[in-house]
Amino acid sequence: MINGKANWDLRRRALLCALVAGSTALAVSPARSDEAGISAWLPGTFGSMAAVPTGPGWSAATVYYHTSVSASGNVAASREIEIGRFTPTATASLSANLNATGDLFFFAPTYTFATPVLGGQAAVGFTGVMGRADSNLNGTLAATIPPFGLLRTDSISDSVTGVGDLYPIATLKWNQGVNNWMVYMSGDAPVGTYDHTRIINLGIGHGSIDGGGGYTYFNPQTGNEFSAVAGFTYNFKNTATDYQNGVDFHLDLATSKFVSKQVFVGLVGYAYEQLSGDSGSGAKLGPFKSRVEAIGPQIGYVFPIGTMQGVINAKGYWDIETENRAKGWNTWLTFAITNPPPPPPAAAKLITK
Repeated sequence: MINGKANWDLRRRALLCALVAGSTALAVSPARSDEAGISAWLPGTFGSMAAVPTGPGWSAATVYYHTSVSASGNVAASREIEIGRFTPTATASLSANLNATGDLFFFAPTYTFATPVLGGQAAVGFTGVMGRADSNLNGTLAATIPPFGLLRTDSISDSVTGVGDLYPIATLKWNQGVNNWMVYMSGDAPVGTYDHTRIINLGIGHGSIDGGGGYTYFNPQTGNEFSAVAGFTYNFKNTATDYQNGVDFHLDLATSKFVSKQVFVGLVGYAYEQLSGDSGSGAKLGPFKSRVEAIGPQIGYVFPIGTMQGVINAKGYWDIETENRAKGWNTWLTFAITNPPPPPPAAAKLITK
């Protein structure tokens, strides 16, 4: 059993882990979902302690994100369609393979208000993205033009270095004992590096609005935690390709256990499914609905930085099931720093004795 002061110290440190989630909507486009395998929402954005309130004032999280994915079939073909190298017809087919890697850095400052809003804790922030992504596509086009047959082989390599889109977010969180709730609203401002004739981009070429809610169970006496955040994404039309992605549903899951006052370990996972089909003249493969499920490990370390608190978190995901989406793995290395929240009245009396 953890005593009162240790109990509060554990809770204060654990509150910082809300930053590990990123607390923001992030995206990257090395062939993920929807149009040409790319989605506005990046699965895994939220993690442990996602709904737990944090201390008022400024905080910041930096994330190094690495992904490696591959695809064939319609996902690979959709890239050739988007860049204008392949137009599907009744007499033509494409056998293609796509591979992509990305090394990105996310910077996410957040300001948490001290004054309650609707009885909860309000915060606003944004995420900026920069980095590099590489991709290569190899395909063979077979077509029939009676009385002749046509065979064409493509081998395309591409890389891009620059900035991604901008992702603002607003959250509202409530705490009641071991239970924590949150609602959030986010979006995609399409200001990143994007060219629809490339096979790889850092921006997605269209805006989006995303909103949802989450729950965190955290028992500071046992150090056990579980978080779940679900949301929906509405995508605006990509005017460069006349393509509009359907509505997406996403669920981020995480569970952890504090094995000491400073170290926690656990599991993370996500599920993503496109609820409505793609549309527009550019949607030449039809609805192209996609989904993915993934799972992986995580570990974190919480420590003081002067009067502030810091946390380092490493987590990884392995895609175990995909449809119309590139499959692979990704890792997140997060460093976050924030002001610790003030102790509750009971804890304050205990500490001053």
